[in-house]
Amino acid sequence: MEIREITGDRKRFLPLLLLADEQESMVGRYLERGVMYVLDDNGVKAECVVTDEGDGVLEIKNIAVVPECHGLGYGRALLDFVARTCKGRYSVLQVGTGDSPLTIPFYEKCGFVRSHRIEHFFTDHYDHPIIECGVRLVDMIVLRKEL
Repeated sequence: MEIREITGDRKRFLPLLLLADEQESMVGRYLERGVMYVLDDNGVKAECVVTDEGDGVLEIKNIAVVPECHGLGYGRALLDFVARTCKGRYSVLQVGTGDSPLTIPFYEKCGFVRSHRIEHFFTDHYDHPIIECGVRLVDMIVLRKEL
């Protein structure tokens, strides 16, 4: 297993990025300003994009794992790598996500705790309803982890 930074042609990873953030215009808002990491284990299994939000905060804007590889530890390995790599340069790793039984428990198992809610984020910023586990996402839940 190898994790590496991607510096060129990030759009080649767009199909995987769109699994985690299904609106291409939203991905476009952070793709070039962030740092992208890819986890390769006999092929790309996961990727993430993180951005410097100032005041010592590093934010995970996108993390996606190939669907056939869910539950195999790739997402957690990528989060752990980002935390180790950025410790000392940042004090907080944060992520915003929908209030979903798929994502919130994953982040909590990885040591993140709920910080705050951004009301109407998904309804205000996406041009179509975002549905996860049969539930329409409305608010963004922000979780944080001290580094």
